Amino acid sequence: MNRVQLKRPNILKMAFSAADPDAPAGETFLRRSVKIAAVVAMYWFISITMVFLNNHLLDNRDLNAPLFITFYQCVVTVGLCWVMQLLSARCPGVIDFPSFKFDLKTSREVLPLSIVFISMITFNNLCLKYLGVAFYTVGRSLSTVFNVLLSYVILKQTTSGKALLCCAVILGGFWLGVDQEGMEGSLSWMGIFFGVLASACVSLNAIYTKKVLPAVEGNIWKLSFYNNVNACVLFMPLIVVFGELGNVARFDHLLDPGFWGMMTMGGVFGFAIGYVTGLQIKFTSPLTHNVSGTAKACAQTVIAVAYTGATKGVLWWTSNLLVLGGSSAYTGVKSLEMKRVQQDPPEDDTTEKLLLPPPGVKGTTNVAV
Repeated sequence: MNRVQLKRPNILKMAFSAADPDAPAGETFLRRSVKIAAVVAMYWFISITMVFLNNHLLDNRDLNAPLFITFYQCVVTVGLCWVMQLLSARCPGVIDFPSFKFDLKTSREVLPLSIVFISMITFNNLCLKYLGVAFYTVGRSLSTVFNVLLSYVILKQTTSGKALLCCAVILGGFWLGVDQEGMEGSLSWMGIFFGVLASACVSLNAIYTKKVLPAVEGNIWKLSFYNNVNACVLFMPLIVVFGELGNVARFDHLLDPGFWGMMTMGGVFGFAIGYVTGLQIKFTSPLTHNVSGTAKACAQTVIAVAYTGATKGVLWWTSNLLVLGGSSAYTGVKSLEMKRVQQDPPEDDTTEKLLLPPPGVKGTTNVAV
């Protein structure tokens, strides 16, 4: 049997070629490599900037209005959807964005998901507000664990032993991080509470998205539009009930253009993260996207610690590595299981619908990741 010896450059070339099957036939390896590097860099920049920007807005001692801030970002997203539709109609060869009109029936069908959606982004922002950027990755690390739990409770799907072991590593990292943060005197149990709720809502959002997508013809941007329109309506009474309207009215910088510029930028980045997430998956692969998200979360934590000038112990860093390592391992295990299912499909229709949550934002959810 003849064996062809592959050199390292050829192996790398094959890896990049497999990542994007839709790439133009005449495109060189170097050019595609530069494209992939640019897309990954853009994802990192937008994602990390959005987290720090949201933290800056939510940590404002003069304005305690997290619901209002989240509401405004949803308003910006709705506005950007309309703008993108107009630009796509005028420049069809340059901008590709679906065209749709608001339909009340579709809005009602999306409403159950929208309730989960506003819970997710609200709890996520509250977690960021109380925990800060440095501990945010650990504080909101249980989404993978909830994916396994809720998939079994709601979808009756079982999980392999290897995947459960990965979840055990994540849980160990979470509890070690909570312990170390408490020993340093900087732990906020309110932030941990909101982080756990946000993790549960992220998992529920993934499950309900699968159920609601047919109502919007499987279009994720159309779903984002209806989700954010519903969220704007649902947030209004909540802002009044929780007394945030008065807090906003008494805010000294309410008429400051700089404040509204930062608020609008937060909404723009929330919209953009959905686009660059899809772009990164398109140019690489879902597995590579998850690995990139894990590495980004690690870099984000290092930047936050360096920015605040805090000193963290070895066990604190170990908790972060356990969480990120467990999440990456879970992604790898599920990816292999998915390939095995595709190669050897079962006889019945109960094939596990694998949920592969990246350590970052899921689609166009305006979530700081």
